[in-house]
Amino acid sequence: MNPSTAPLVSREDCALVIIDVQQKLVPVIGEAGKVIENIVKLIKFSKIVGLPVVLTEQQKLGETVTEIRGEIPDLQPISKITFNCFGAEEFGEHIRQLNRNTLIITGVEAHICVAQTALHAMSDYTVHVVSDATSSRSVHDWEIALERMRCNGITITSTEMLIYELLTRAGTHEFKQALPLIK
Repeated sequence: MNPSTAPLVSREDCALVIIDVQQKLVPVIGEAGKVIENIVKLIKFSKIVGLPVVLTEQQKLGETVTEIRGEIPDLQPISKITFNCFGAEEFGEHIRQLNRNTLIITGVEAHICVAQTALHAMSDYTVHVVSDATSSRSVHDWEIALERMRCNGITITSTEMLIYELLTRAGTHEFKQALPLIK
């Protein structure tokens, strides 16, 4: 099997994408606290294992929430007006420059920006969407988004599943560093 299409994620080949977790949007998002908590875990884990992180912000929805910005204060968000992140030329170029074949996608809203970005990315990348690190204003829209993405070949995963998959084994220094995130 070609490594880029293997069912398991490889840390050498993936990047974490965080879409539009912004101050004006988060108050109306279902399970927002849990989504933010899981995205923060994934950012901390990305630092441990050396995954690149990409952050987007939809114009006019405020800044990324402080819990997330506090973990990546020096990361410049990519501003966009399109729902599909690839509609912002800077986003597509930045992703290409990372030279990674797998995108781990998180953020809001699942049925709009997350789904459109994930579905678009499928033409060039292996795509995993972290179900407990995405949400929408309504549970129905979130469920439909995950189902549509799954039916189109996108892997739906969870924060803990992804962390363990990228760790690959216990007993390592990285495992010990990541343990507080998964306990």
